[in-house]
Amino acid sequence: MSSPLPTPDPASTTEPSRPAGALGTVLVTGGSSGLGAAVADAVAASGGTPVVLDLKAPDAGHAFVEVDLADTAAAESAVAQAADTHGGIDAVVTAAGIDRCGRIVDVAREEWERVIAVNLLGTAAVVRAALPHLEARRGKVVTVSSTLGVKAVSDATAYCASKFGVVGFTRALAAEWAGKVGVTLLVPGGMWTHFFDDRPDQYKPGADARLNDPAETADAVLYALTRPAGSEVREMVVAASEEGSYP
Repeated sequence: MSSPLPTPDPASTTEPSRPAGALGTVLVTGGSSGLGAAVADAVAASGGTPVVLDLKAPDAGHAFVEVDLADTAAAESAVAQAADTHGGIDAVVTAAGIDRCGRIVDVAREEWERVIAVNLLGTAAVVRAALPHLEARRGKVVTVSSTLGVKAVSDATAYCASKFGVVGFTRALAAEWAGKVGVTLLVPGGMWTHFFDDRPDQYKPGADARLNDPAETADAVLYALTRPAGSEVREMVVAASEEGSYP
């Protein structure tokens, strides 16, 4: 990553605070598909302005900055561009995530490391770049881990490593920025999205899998984003009632 970003004095900032309960401008990584798209749609439906950071533009037409989140310098630049364009940032939701299934010796090094880069390093880069704006507005961060960020399984070393990392990163972030920025760790169970499409058949959920609707998980994200300053949801697990990967 690039050199540390300055942390401004909130009293000296010119960025206006949003009204209590208002969403304002919400950066959503991975907002062109899956949970990210559901979050972006929910933000827009609730009167906020979603800004999607992704490799492709969202079908819904939300504001968009093209970026490969595996490139942490590019991720930081994308945040700066979004902040400049929209006059600041009120919240960040890090929904971008990829996976490469298989035994660690069977997954190519480049693919294994890209999972870590997108899921963990990209998450940290976006949050890090957004923090000065979020502190100025008493904003919110919702990071997206996974039930496989608290429970390890075979053939998922890259994904588990990245999502366990998001858990540790978020808990440390909450301690570091307590009273300045609201920090929520989301641990979602499996959802019916295109996330599984490019997996080998053996790693795809069956037709009878108990998975959640991403719109339901997005509703939980909205709840966290709209808590008043000084009251926050620190961690939440959102899963289908018969989720098999948690606890």
